[in-house]
This record gives sequence, C-alpha cells and structure tokens, in this order.
Amino acid sequence: MPIAGNRSTSPKELATLLAAADSLAGPRYIGLAGRIRELVSTGLLPVGSRLPAERELAAAVGVSRVTVSSAYRLLREQGYASTRHGSGTVTGLPPARDSSWGPPSTDPAVLDLAHAAPEAAPQLAAAYEQALTALPAFATGHGYAASGLPELRAAVADRFTARGLPTEPDQVVITAGTGDATAVVLETLLQPGDRVLVEHPTYPGAVTMVAAHGGRCVPAALDAADPDALVGAAHVVARQSSPRLAFLMPDFSNPSGARVSASGRRRLAATLWQQGVLAVVDEVTAELHLDGDALPPFAAGLPDAATITVGGLSKAVWGGLRIGWLRTDAALAAQLAAALGRRQLTVGILDQLAAALLVRSLDEVLAERRATLRERRDVLVAELTRALPDWSVPTPDGGLSLWCRLPAGLSSAALAAAAGPEGLLLAEGRAFGTGHAFDDHLRLPFSRPPAELRAAVAVLARLDAAVRSRPAGRPPLPPSTVV
Repeated sequence: MPIAGNRSTSPKELATLLAAADSLAGPRYIGLAGRIRELVSTGLLPVGSRLPAERELAAAVGVSRVTVSSAYRLLREQGYASTRHGSGTVTGLPPARDSSWGPPSTDPAVLDLAHAAPEAAPQLAAAYEQALTALPAFATGHGYAASGLPELRAAVADRFTARGLPTEPDQVVITAGTGDATAVVLETLLQPGDRVLVEHPTYPGAVTMVAAHGGRCVPAALDAADPDALVGAAHVVARQSSPRLAFLMPDFSNPSGARVSASGRRRLAATLWQQGVLAVVDEVTAELHLDGDALPPFAAGLPDAATITVGGLSKAVWGGLRIGWLRTDAALAAQLAAALGRRQLTVGILDQLAAALLVRSLDEVLAERRATLRERRDVLVAELTRALPDWSVPTPDGGLSLWCRLPAGLSSAALAAAAGPEGLLLAEGRAFGTGHAFDDHLRLPFSRPPAELRAAVAVLARLDAAVRSRPAGRPPLPPSTVV
C-alpha cells in the first residue's frame, strides 16, 4: 500500500515498505537507494514526500547513518530526491526520458508483440464503400469540418448517451485519433512545470506527451490485483503534488489490464474533483470487455467540466482509421476545438463519413472484436502457462494485452534485446514506467492471430533460460512511437 497522510514519511512507514523488498544486495547504500528509487518510481512513495532524518531511518532499518547518508546522496545525484532548505530530503523524479520503442513492423517475417494493434474489423471496407457514395454531396464544398462533421459528432454523442453519459453534439470534438485528442488537451491546458497524475504502470505515449509540453508526471501505484487501491494512491498524490491534470485508463489500463470497479471509479472521480484535478480519461479500450459486463463511464454523475473523456476507433475498428474524439462540457469543448483548429483545419471527410457509419453500428463491430480477442487471450494465456510455468500470467477481463511478471533473474530489457534478432518484436517493461520500474514485467498483446501467438511463445521459451544465464544489463530504449 502507498504511504498515506501528510508530506512527512515516518521512519516506521518507510522501514515497512523497505522490508517488503528482498535483502539489500551489494553495497548497502546502493541497495537502499535502489529500493527507495523503486518505491518512488512505482508511486508507492509519492513524489514530494519528505524522507525521514538520516539518523532516524538508520535506526528504523538497522543500518549505519553513513549508509543512509550515502543512499540519500545517490538519490539526489540520480534525480530522485532533492534537499530543500527547512524541509530536509524530499522525493522527486528525474526528467522524463524517451520510453518508447520501435514502430510497428510491416515485415511479414517479424512477429510483432510490441504493439497492441489488431487487424481491421470486417465492417471497415463496407463503411468506406457507403462513405464514398455520400462523398459527392460534400465535394462541392470547401472540405473542412471544424470540430468534426455534425453526423459523426451526433453519432458519438448518442453513443455516450446510450452508455449512461448524456451528451450533446456540441460537447464532442473530432480528432485524428485518441492520441491526437490527448495531445490537444495537453497543449491547451498544460503549462510548463505543471504536474500530471498518472497510473503506474501507464501508457508510454502519455508520459512522452506530458514531457513534450513541459509537464511532469507523478505516479500513483496501480495494482492489477486490487485496482480500486488506485483511489487511495491518487488521493495521496493529489494532496501532496497538486497536479493540474490526471491521465487515467479506468477500463483495462494499458499495460496492466486493470479495471477500476463502478464504486471505485465513483470514489476516484469524486476525489479528483474535490482536489481540483481535471481528469483526462482514455476510453480507447473501455468497450473491449471480454468477461463481465460494461461499467458506467468514468464521467457519469460528475459535472461535465470535471472530466475530459478521450476515445476513438483504433482498437475497436482499426489503427489505420485515424478517428478519435474528446467529450467534455460545451464551453471547454469549444476551447479545445479552437486549439485543434489552429493546428489542423479538419480531419479527413471520407474518414469521418465512414466513422459515423461505424459508430452507429459499433455494437455489431464490438461483438465480433470481443469474440476474436477472447479466443486469442485464452490461447496466449494457455501457451505461456504451458511453456513458461514460472512466469506469472494473470488473465485480464478485457483490453488487449497481458501484463506478465517475470521470474527472478529475468530482465524484460534483456529479453526484448535478445528477441529482436529472433524476429520477435517486444516492448520492455520499463517503457511503461516513469523511472526504472517494471524491468521485471513484460506486456504481451493478444491482438494477433493464434498461430502468431503460439510462434511468439515458442521464441520466448527458447530465450528464457539463455537470457537468465547472462550478466544483467539494461540496454537503452530506441526512440520511436508506441501503441
């Protein structure tokens, strides 16, 4: 559980969290610094927490004061702590690094399990055929649709309403994908130095975009085994760090697959609203529930201005259909639409016409997509369980990927590096953190056909023992885009 309470972390609280780790290996001050760094990176020890005095922590942990002093010095050098006059040593995070990996491969010989991107839905081609028949009516005009075509905005608004979130078309802005919707929110509302609360682990693209607009991510620990614990973690981070925004994926979070319950999201939404934090909620996987039923949208029951909901068709329909949207109150939607208009005059008219048809028939599209993903998820879980029995492979209730915990001694960075020459593209676990966390995890999408999933697991099984026998190493991540 994360530290709760005020900004000061008591020696007993910190010692309890430190005791949850393995015994400190190597020089004790390096092990101590590494464990505190891990706690900060994962959000269990919130950014801005005042660490105990050196003498007090030394007594609580059972080490010398020199060990604690050296550990604090190392944390300051690495950017995970700073010394403030009158405040002692306070936790922090270093500047965000590029935590992305290579682009989706177009080589048919490559098994791409780095990107959670399914093939096009069967209904895509027919939607474009119908859109082409409607296009001549628009071709005599200028071809621009500020905020989006009325037909598509109405379809998206009706979809929100049917899901339990009453929405009017003037509350919707059409964008070139979900990422584009998030980007316009950040570039419009985020000021340099502003903090953004993020689940941890989280979607790497959000971290990259926040950094690009001068913001700083502050992590709140997200445990897939107890997703509702995010409520308490977010409350602590909101009180201690005063974030301007929060970026959340309450439905099948990327990469963990965690889903906050209906009561949990109500409490989380209320907490953020009370703390004055504007929630940016990514719903790109919200309707990809494979087990159980749909849950109410995060924004349901809140004032419209409390939340900006972003979504799109990249996962339900196809990544090549660059149609997304954002939904908030009408005044804020108009402000965001104006900012979007300064950057791009319109989203493609033909794409919007096809998207309007697809949104109207989304129940049919999703029924087929869920059935396909359910089969593929079960195949991947079964193959991993059989071939790699010492991996921890949870089965998520929805989404697009598994968040596997690796056995001791196996680094996801080393595994990803070794898999490349074998024709298998992987995204290492550290890509989903704000620091050096999650090298003991690997995200494996189940968005590819069963034959590809079986072949990928066969490669992983061959590499598992070989990688564990090598000296530990952490190769740098190559810069690129993520999905």
